[in-house]
Amino acid sequence: MESLAQRAALLRESLHKSQQATDAVVSILGSFDSRLSALDSAMRPIQVRTHAVRTAHENIDRTLRSADVILTQFDRTREAEREIQKGPHENLQGFLDAVDRLRSIERFFSSNRSYRSSDGVLNHVNSLLSKALVKMEGEFQNQLSQRSKPMEPDRLFDCLPSTLRPSSESQPEGGKNPSSENQQSPEAAVYSPPALIEPKFVPLLSKLAQQLVQAGCQQQCSEIYSEARASALESSLKNLGVEKLSKDEVQKMPWEILESKIGNWIHFMRIAVKLLFAGERQLCDQVFECSQSLRDKCFAAITKNSLATLLSFGEAIAMSKRSPEKLFVLLDMYEIMCELQTEIDTIFVGESCSQMRDSALSLTKCLAQTAQKTFSDFEEAVEKDATKNIHTDGTVHPLTSYVINYVKFLFDYQSTLKQLFQEFKKEDGTGSELAAVTMKIMQALQNNLDAKAKQYKDPALMHIFLMNNIHYIVKSVRRSEAKDLLGDDWIQRHRRIVQQNANQYRRIAWSKVLQCLSGQGLTSSGGSGQVGSEGGNSSGASRAAVKERFRSFNVLFEEIYQKQCSWSVPDTELRESLRLAVAEILLPAYRSFIKRFGPLIENSKAPGKYIKHTPEQLELLLGNLFEGKQERA
Repeated sequence: MESLAQRAALLRESLHKSQQATDAVVSILGSFDSRLSALDSAMRPIQVRTHAVRTAHENIDRTLRSADVILTQFDRTREAEREIQKGPHENLQGFLDAVDRLRSIERFFSSNRSYRSSDGVLNHVNSLLSKALVKMEGEFQNQLSQRSKPMEPDRLFDCLPSTLRPSSESQPEGGKNPSSENQQSPEAAVYSPPALIEPKFVPLLSKLAQQLVQAGCQQQCSEIYSEARASALESSLKNLGVEKLSKDEVQKMPWEILESKIGNWIHFMRIAVKLLFAGERQLCDQVFECSQSLRDKCFAAITKNSLATLLSFGEAIAMSKRSPEKLFVLLDMYEIMCELQTEIDTIFVGESCSQMRDSALSLTKCLAQTAQKTFSDFEEAVEKDATKNIHTDGTVHPLTSYVINYVKFLFDYQSTLKQLFQEFKKEDGTGSELAAVTMKIMQALQNNLDAKAKQYKDPALMHIFLMNNIHYIVKSVRRSEAKDLLGDDWIQRHRRIVQQNANQYRRIAWSKVLQCLSGQGLTSSGGSGQVGSEGGNSSGASRAAVKERFRSFNVLFEEIYQKQCSWSVPDTELRESLRLAVAEILLPAYRSFIKRFGPLIENSKAPGKYIKHTPEQLELLLGNLFEGKQERA
């Protein structure tokens, strides 16, 4: 117990000491708290001053950075100002770069109006931009006037497909070219529009235009560009040969001159649309890349007068007095307008060009109507042709050759005529309308020839005339594309007409001569026992009657021979066939007559007075018929 008490006492003593230590520590910590509070109070002003200093430094840094940016803008402004003062002539690209910098500076200060210098700088920059704008307009005009040169004709011809380039011996003409039958179609031909302005200058013009447009100067820009390019375009067409003719001037021109001008017009239209107008559209698109409406507006302004000049000539032709010889040039004009219509619609795109597209389409339709009416007039003109100057030799009438050549030419325009008939809802695409019209023209010609044949007083010559003309028609048709359209039945029917007229000629022309060679009326039933033909006898034929027959034969033959040597059968094959047909009826009859009744004359005085020709001589004389010249038997 005593030991436990000692330990308890020691424990109480330890606890007492620990309490004393704890109290001492608490006392010390309490003094620290008051000291830290005092220190915090003392440090707070210092912390405030330090934060203020740090904020001031940050503000100074920001100010310095802003000042640096502003000073940089001032430097850029001074550099740009130097370029603006020098102008664009020496260094156009540098001038345009300076304008871009000024616009950038203007945007910077407009978005930082809080700077005290912003308003002053903006005023200065805007003043420089105004000066630059005036100089840009002048440079734009100067560049265009220098670069917009008229195109020389040779340069344009080089851009055409080789098959359409004019030869050195002749001026360019449109229409059908006989030597171009195997040439490529117009649709397949390749055209290369020329560079109207050297390509290296186009980007600079585009930048100038863009700057002017951005500055709100679309109107001035458009006027400057349109005036320069329109002048160059009109001069190019003038150099090519395009004339400004009034409709009255065109309609009063002699046909020979007008026909040549129409051929040139066709060539000019092709060059204008496919080369010049296409080139202008391409250039407009490049220069005014920044504005679709502006490029359409400028293109319309540039080409309006030139296109109107070309279309006006076409309209004058379409509205002129109709005549058959104009049909083919009308078809040529209609062809070129149809060929160009798609390109016109593509090139003259946009609302600004709508009237020009309509004018071109209107001309196409007007040409189609005039050609269709002229075509219809031709059939009537053929049937009513009242020319009285028939040839005395019965040869092919000029009307026949004219109509046949006309029809042949029509077949060079088969596709165009089908298109024309379709335009007026008369064609089903098979060519039936063209065949029907061709047959009508042929029938009208035949009706006219029948009427003209009646002017011949000699019926035999009338049939020679009809035979010549119908044969000419048949032969021409067989050698042309009309053969397939008119058909074999038509050809065979008209060949029979040729043969019928040949037979009628032979019957009418030689019937009296053949009657002279007939034994009818020369012999009697009693007979005199004189030897005649084929071992027979003349059956009592009167020598005087036989002499009279020979005399009549000689007179008639000489008369017919004289006439028919002056008659003409121009076709060699037909002429030989007709001579042979005459010989086949005349020579056997003549040989038979001489054999039967010749001995009566040969035994008389001066037999050569009556038997003037041997059959062989007669055959030679027949070989002179239908040569169209005078001969004596």
